[in-house]
Amino acid sequence: MKSVLKAVTAGTIGGSMLLISGLTLTGTVIALVVATPLLVIFSPVLVPAAISVTLLVLGFASSGGFGLAALSVLAWMYRYLTGKSPPGAGQLDHARERLATKARDIKESAQHKIEQVTGS
Repeated sequence: MKSVLKAVTAGTIGGSMLLISGLTLTGTVIALVVATPLLVIFSPVLVPAAISVTLLVLGFASSGGFGLAALSVLAWMYRYLTGKSPPGAGQLDHARERLATKARDIKESAQHKIEQVTGS
């Protein structure tokens, strides 16, 4: 009995969704048929306007995103420099130690090579 009720409910909901999607598709096609002549008539104005609005919105969005990223980086740097240990500070310190060790190794290797060449 319970599984039959579930199947009937699922079928009803599925049928309703299918009906709604069909109505939406029909409405979209009718709106497109009605709007197409207007779009063709006004396309010399609408296309450049749409491109301009798109570029304007993308410019503001990217500007805001870059500003937010810069503020995040500055806040992270402030916390790092004041010793509050922000996320990733340990990785940065480890990388700095590895670079310093590698630079020291290269310096010693170069000095050793110079001594070999000069014979001192």
